Amino acid sequence: MLRRVGGTSDGPRLEDESDLRVAYDAHGPELYRFALRQLGDEGGAQDVVQEVFLRAWRSSSSFDPELASLRVWLFAIARNVVIDEARRAGVRPWQRTLAAPDREHDNVAAAPRIDDQVMDRWIVEEALRRISPEHRTAVVELHLRGRPPTEVAAEQGVPPGTLRSRLFYGLKALRVAMDEMGVEL
Repeated sequence: MLRRVGGTSDGPRLEDESDLRVAYDAHGPELYRFALRQLGDEGGAQDVVQEVFLRAWRSSSSFDPELASLRVWLFAIARNVVIDEARRAGVRPWQRTLAAPDREHDNVAAAPRIDDQVMDRWIVEEALRRISPEHRTAVVELHLRGRPPTEVAAEQGVPPGTLRSRLFYGLKALRVAMDEMGVEL
């Protein structure tokens, strides 16, 4: 079920200030907490949220509520902005020291965060919902759970070759779904 925020019956739009404000009220605090957990920097997190809504507003014509909910789309943008911010901080680590001199200097960009893993799982789950049930089953059982093809094929009542073909095309469909969601790999 797609979650709709503001906009028309065609789905949310971010074409004017009131739509953007509704979207910000609905998702801004959650995006801020996500960015803060990822970066560990309040100023950086505020910059990320601002950049997310700026990018969303600039590319609002590419948002399709039939492909992803506004929340998923904004979080996909946020993920990319956080990665950009972490890379920027990695290139210029002295800026972080100047911005927060009392903080212990740590390499936030290099350390994998639990939120990153949760976000990745959430995006994969959303993308899995967009592919056919046959392809989804093949991807989940063979690729993600690592089960033997003969065992899954017997459960599904199909030859193992058919299951491998479903895995191949399922992974391709998953990649397309993630591209449509704006996920950069």
